[in-house]
Amino acid sequence: MKKVIAILSATTFVQNALDENADLSAFKEKPSLKVIIGVLAICFSYIIGWPLIAFFSFLSIYLDQPMVIIIGGPTAYVLSHLVFIWGMYIAGARYSWIFLRWLTRIAMLKLLKRYPVVNPKTNTHSTI
Repeated sequence: MKKVIAILSATTFVQNALDENADLSAFKEKPSLKVIIGVLAICFSYIIGWPLIAFFSFLSIYLDQPMVIIIGGPTAYVLSHLVFIWGMYIAGARYSWIFLRWLTRIAMLKLLKRYPVVNPKTNTHSTI
């Protein structure tokens, strides 16, 4: 485990997250209209996902037409994924990146506290 943590902690991404003390302060800003539309699209993708497939299943049984679910189920599933991806694209990767850097910093701090490793730059144990 220490070897894996040493390799991870030596990566540039982890070093930057730790050095810059990555936090979630960017989430305090008011989101732009583009971000709001993206988040709404992501939420909408959940509505057109499994609930729509369940509706097609019910309709298929009610009408005794299996083609409704055979065609409608995969179509709804693919459509929900496309809407989700579009929403993520519209909302932007900025917030995902900020969250990922913060999560990396928190996780590495906990791992380094539990499994101190030798820092190759200073040849000392890193517990941060």
